Amino acid sequence: MGIVSPLLFWLTTFVCGAFHDGYNHFSNLVSELGAQGTRTQYLFSIGLVLSSILNVFFVYCIWKICMELKESIVPLMPMFCYSFLAGPGIVPMPLPLHSVIGMPFLLIMLAPFFALIFWRIKVSSLGLKVSAVISLAIMLLGFLIYAPDILPEYFGLKQRFLYLGWTVWSCAVAIRFLQFRTSILK
Repeated sequence: MGIVSPLLFWLTTFVCGAFHDGYNHFSNLVSELGAQGTRTQYLFSIGLVLSSILNVFFVYCIWKICMELKESIVPLMPMFCYSFLAGPGIVPMPLPLHSVIGMPFLLIMLAPFFALIFWRIKVSSLGLKVSAVISLAIMLLGFLIYAPDILPEYFGLKQRFLYLGWTVWSCAVAIRFLQFRTSILK
């Protein structure tokens, strides 16, 4: 689920983008794909909501493993924040709540940071430290959205750094925990 959730997000984004004439993933907002009245509004909403639901189940599974290992669950709290992306899927642009309802998603950047701090040897030995640093660096590039003078024509690209960083982190956690879980069961 930690791999399927981000893949579903990206698939939704690219499929919906293909239905919009002149849509450019580097310059246009992701939310434009589900804007009120667009041909892809409902497809986009369904994709974001399903991706968010899968993320809830993924975080729950990782939580169970952390409890077994007596590892901190602090890194999981911001991972759960991805699920708030269902909000902008349900409340489309240009409705006023659209930009507010997905704000907790930005907390996802704390997940790899907290993992570096709170996960002890059992989990950090899984090779997640490198993935945490890489995904955190990619997500931090997403803060370029707050610097309008830097790459002003590439707002969509700057926004997608957040999603790409989350994808790297979610996939790394899923793969490493699955490998770890499989090795325990042998």
